[in-house]
Amino acid sequence: MDFEEANAKLVSHEFLAVVLAGFGNELTPLTSDHGDEPCPKALLPVANRPMIDFPLTWLEQSGITEVLLICPTAHRPSISHHIHSDTSSSSYPSLHVDVQTYDESPDQPIGTCAVLKHFSNRIQRDFVLLPCDFVPPEDLSLTTMLNKYRIESNLGGAIVTSCWLKTRVSDVGGIPDEWNPTRTSVPIIWDKKSGTLLHVDTPDDRDRNADELEIRMSLLSRYPIASLSSQYTDSHVYVCKRSVLDVLHQKSTFDSFREEFLPWLCKIQYQKTKQEKYGRVLRSTGAKATHDLALRHSTLFSGSIRAQDPSSRDSNSPSLKPIPFSVPSSPAHPEIGDEPLESLRIGLVIHDTGFAGRVNNVATLFEVNRQFLSRVNYALPTDPENRVLIDAKSQISFDSMVGTSTKIGERTTIKRSVIGRHCVIGKTARVIGCVLLDHCVVGDG
Repeated sequence: MDFEEANAKLVSHEFLAVVLAGFGNELTPLTSDHGDEPCPKALLPVANRPMIDFPLTWLEQSGITEVLLICPTAHRPSISHHIHSDTSSSSYPSLHVDVQTYDESPDQPIGTCAVLKHFSNRIQRDFVLLPCDFVPPEDLSLTTMLNKYRIESNLGGAIVTSCWLKTRVSDVGGIPDEWNPTRTSVPIIWDKKSGTLLHVDTPDDRDRNADELEIRMSLLSRYPIASLSSQYTDSHVYVCKRSVLDVLHQKSTFDSFREEFLPWLCKIQYQKTKQEKYGRVLRSTGAKATHDLALRHSTLFSGSIRAQDPSSRDSNSPSLKPIPFSVPSSPAHPEIGDEPLESLRIGLVIHDTGFAGRVNNVATLFEVNRQFLSRVNYALPTDPENRVLIDAKSQISFDSMVGTSTKIGERTTIKRSVIGRHCVIGKTARVIGCVLLDHCVVGDG
């Protein structure tokens, strides 16, 4: 018997990836139906690749092979055709993608929590939850998150590992305001020493008190040295223990995973009543054998690693920046004092470098395409079929992209632009700093 092969199979089946592909209401009119034909958000091109290819390739590079892709019913034919096409098969050959649908309309979108509840019977192991529009940074491997989760779930009782990215202000001008909706910064509190997410501010928190952060004393007692920042954005990528779905079924009013469920899970770490009520369910260890095997394969594991008590802190750790705290009394909700409890932690990976983000509105679609131009060095196509479509007198700068089967007319100038597939650019046209999707037509001059 080949034990190495058996172990590799166990590791590859350790996690199920759950990819959510919604309508993309903030990308309209690009995602509006074209006649009777739907235009799935998941297939919108980013750097002349369908955006769904970026998270799927990222998953495959981590060793995950099983993917549950959930999309609206109307989008299934188009997405399935792409997933099972020859092009996709060569891009991520080891993935097995199960495309499932749910009934939803653009006018009445369904929240992530409702989708997870509906498909929980198909999620029978620990899972990675991520959106179809996530473009990962080049210098962050999903394996980093998986290894952190593997170690902390076995040694520290972690139930979720999340990833937050440095918020970057776009310097792109000329974007209409309606294309670039204002994003409210989300303050988070975390413990640097243990890499634990402690608090995520919610819309309800801001409605109650827009001027101050209300933090429970139990959090500060358990984590006296913490960090606060509103300079990070949630990537919406989560590595989750299967048992969180069992708890989610008990929270019937939750709709948003990020704005409601994740902040609520953070509170379990330091609120005694919540631990007593939900701890037994969250501590379920149905897949422990697989986790132990994966932990031995983890590049971060060593025999010297031990679970850290968050109450023991290095006096040289960075201190919390001064902030206005309002600590509400809550006698009806007893909380954790000095007694040690199993953590049920929310692990945190903060990534400060490289470009990454979600392509979830027109402004970010433009910005992400622009970022890819800094990585390319355009050269004329070598195959005769595409080379003949580009006029010899046209000028295309090296920091541009031109898709296949695109025709470019005489004396046309293209600079710092992404041109999609099957486009027609007329004579003497000037395309500068633009993003053209597939099948666009630009007239002469």
